[in-house]
Amino acid sequence: MARVIAIDGPAASGKSSTAAEVAKALGWAHLDSGALYRALTLAALDHLGASGWSEPRILALAEDLPVQLVLVGGTFRPSVGGVDVEQAIRSERVTARVSELAALPAVRMWVNAQQRRAAVAHPDGVVVDGRDIGTVVFPDAPLKVFLVASAEVRARRRITQRGEAPDAGRVARESQALAARDDADAGRPVAPMAAAADAVVLDSTQLTLAEQVARVVALARERLPG
Repeated sequence: MARVIAIDGPAASGKSSTAAEVAKALGWAHLDSGALYRALTLAALDHLGASGWSEPRILALAEDLPVQLVLVGGTFRPSVGGVDVEQAIRSERVTARVSELAALPAVRMWVNAQQRRAAVAHPDGVVVDGRDIGTVVFPDAPLKVFLVASAEVRARRRITQRGEAPDAGRVARESQALAARDDADAGRPVAPMAAAADAVVLDSTQLTLAEQVARVVALARERLPG
């Protein structure tokens, strides 16, 4: 069994930040599954245009470029054609299309295979965050955490990450956008976002990042000693 901590949850629930800090505290690697979907979306936008995103074309592009995960300083970073795209994948144009691409069954299978390969290649342990890590990608993970937070808190986090002021109007619009993303992720026919039956549900609405990390690290040391 791979040494994996699976951290799932909706957009802006703090998954990636928490996973990165947990990995650092444990001396494990961190893998953000969303980064790989975003890298594929970026590649499709740049090389296939705004339409014509069939599964065969996307998968052929992923292999030809290639789209990869590269371990850099304890973090698996997305690479497209040998170029680190960690910053480019956070653009609005990628954000607007990534759910569409992530809903394609063959694409999800490809991404899942890359994640499992990465975990096998790093036997010391990998903290993976996403939306179906504990239910589909690593169903046998010894620790699964499902992070949740109120829509308003998640909206404020997302706005602050963009360097904008979280005024009432922006928070309302961002909350609506996150709700639409949640519905899309939870309602897709393939690998819908959901907490695994044996996941620890952690509400981060009233928690600081340090408190979230401390709770997950404590669970990890309890369940995965050594």
